[in-house]
Amino acid sequence: MAKRDYYEVLGVSKSAAADEIKKAYRKLAIKYHPDKNPDDKQAEENFKEAAEAYEVLSDAQKKQRYDQFGHAGMGGAAGGGGFGGGGMSMDDIFSQFGDIFGGGGGSPFDSFFGGGGGGRGRARKGTNLRIKLKLTLEDIAHGVEKKIKVNRLVVAEGVTFRTCQSCNGSGQVKKVVNTMLGQMVSASTCPTCNGAGQSIDKKPHGVDNSGLTYKDEVIPVKIPAGVVDGMQLSMSGKGNEAPGGGMPGDLLIVIEEQEGDELKREGNNIVFDLYLNFVDAVLGTSVEVPTIDGKVKIKIDQGTQSGKILRLRGKGIKDINGYGKGDQLIHVNIWTPKTLSKDEKEKLESMRESDNFAPNPGKGEKGFFEKIKEFF
Repeated sequence: MAKRDYYEVLGVSKSAAADEIKKAYRKLAIKYHPDKNPDDKQAEENFKEAAEAYEVLSDAQKKQRYDQFGHAGMGGAAGGGGFGGGGMSMDDIFSQFGDIFGGGGGSPFDSFFGGGGGGRGRARKGTNLRIKLKLTLEDIAHGVEKKIKVNRLVVAEGVTFRTCQSCNGSGQVKKVVNTMLGQMVSASTCPTCNGAGQSIDKKPHGVDNSGLTYKDEVIPVKIPAGVVDGMQLSMSGKGNEAPGGGMPGDLLIVIEEQEGDELKREGNNIVFDLYLNFVDAVLGTSVEVPTIDGKVKIKIDQGTQSGKILRLRGKGIKDINGYGKGDQLIHVNIWTPKTLSKDEKEKLESMRESDNFAPNPGKGEKGFFEKIKEFF
């Protein structure tokens, strides 16, 4: 089933400000929260759908990409974790957006009803990694799988953790306040474990106080066809790991398009400048031109003018939204020699008065072509 538009999911317009988007998500998250709708599968799906929409629209770069390319701009990737906001688990949602509810990541109803919710800890999320990936036009046109070497923080081997005694593993500390309306309970992040619910019990020599260490890792990435320069793709969970078993950050891949020596890109079209000598343009010929799929032979009609654009349909870039492929545009340029031999000058002088050398050729076209063939 096709995904619904993220703006439609949250019930906001494309011009909605960040605060409006956050407010709309919070309203839906409370409405469909699992603590309020136990064993309700549809409510759970609505809860996840709203979180996925908010995950994209609350991020300025992801929102820009979504506005430009729609769901296709979120893409997909191999090697664990996709591009964009899809496939979020309940744990992902609570750890990533728990602060939306104004507490420590547990039930939004805790502060009103004395903590009767699920008591979920708010584990920290690892930091994101950002790298640039250079791609050729051929890579972009066909899509490509690359292996990327990253140096990321991971939980070191031999590290053991113990449950935080201050919050009993919940990641939150609660405070009871007496008011005119009775006792009110507020929750905040545990200052001892910073919301992780646990702390390091044992760590090897050389490992930092978070239990993390740097490790090189080779990650396979599938780049979809049609990406554009500057586009940022996100691989969920492939950034730095979090201390205490929290959710890893994301690997952000910024596309850097390498311009070819002969072929240039204009949107989904490929552009090639073809230089013809004067005689070939006059008499017509066949020439080979490069494309992103290899060389092809094209026919140059007799009397081709400089500035003419020839079109090879379907020889361009695949649209990232799946709307077909662009074309290859061949710009014809007539090469004018700067120096001529005496014999060449005499031959051309003999044709100067021909009607066919005028901007609007007359009736002597057949005789003109015969002269050209005779001389050249």
